[in-house]
Amino acid sequence: MTSTAFDEYERSQWAGRATAYRDSLASLCAYPAALLLDAAHVEAGVRLLDVGTGTGTVAALACSRAAAVVAVDAEPSMLEVARRQAPTADIRLGTLPHLPFVDNHFDAAVANFVINHVGDPEAAIGELRRVVRPGGRVAVTIWPYPPPPAQQLWSTIFDAAGVQRPADLPRVASDKDFARTSTGLVELLHRSGLVDVHCDTIAWTHHTEPEAWWKGPANGIGTTGMLLRRQDPSTIAHIRVQYDQHTAAYRDKTGRLRLPTAALLAAASVS
Repeated sequence: MTSTAFDEYERSQWAGRATAYRDSLASLCAYPAALLLDAAHVEAGVRLLDVGTGTGTVAALACSRAAAVVAVDAEPSMLEVARRQAPTADIRLGTLPHLPFVDNHFDAAVANFVINHVGDPEAAIGELRRVVRPGGRVAVTIWPYPPPPAQQLWSTIFDAAGVQRPADLPRVASDKDFARTSTGLVELLHRSGLVDVHCDTIAWTHHTEPEAWWKGPANGIGTTGMLLRRQDPSTIAHIRVQYDQHTAAYRDKTGRLRLPTAALLAAASVS
């Protein structure tokens, strides 16, 4: 199992951006955390691995349940923030699909919005399965496709601003990709050797300030941020005009955004 061009691209996108992520999109990704831990049967004494911990939201919540938490992330700046947010967790550098743990080491493993960002999803899930003992649990969340309104909004804004999508971005190879649907995610976990797989759609409304929703891409977060950074100043100004216009319909009386979104949560057992 080796890193792909897509893996390297994803890691470059997140390099040094922990603070920008914490201040913009971390609250969006935090919503399913409790449900993810429930699906993995995380309670007091459970040896949990949180892969792709980011700023440590899931790890901190698991620590509050008195679980024995080890958390890893591929981005050093994320680890710095995560150590502050989850000071009782063992937080280390670690990268899928090569985790620095022996077989059957944990009772459960979780990955919150991580499988969207790996070049070999089946190998990544297989690595989670490898480090969890027989009878243990694996639970993951992903963003679905077609994207929910909150994520689709940025595509609408770029289209309105006439922004062309680059053709040179690395993508998951077709022979390694999977359908970002409930059925596709269930099939992926089955192919990775897990059993008793179940998948739910979680829907919620994300509440945020308009500047926070703009700030993530403006600071280079994700593919949206990469696309925004490639534009010249006048085009960015035009995108901002379209942003203000297209987010107006989602603003409440206080001016905050109320963005409908959804995620897929799949959980399974290790045989």
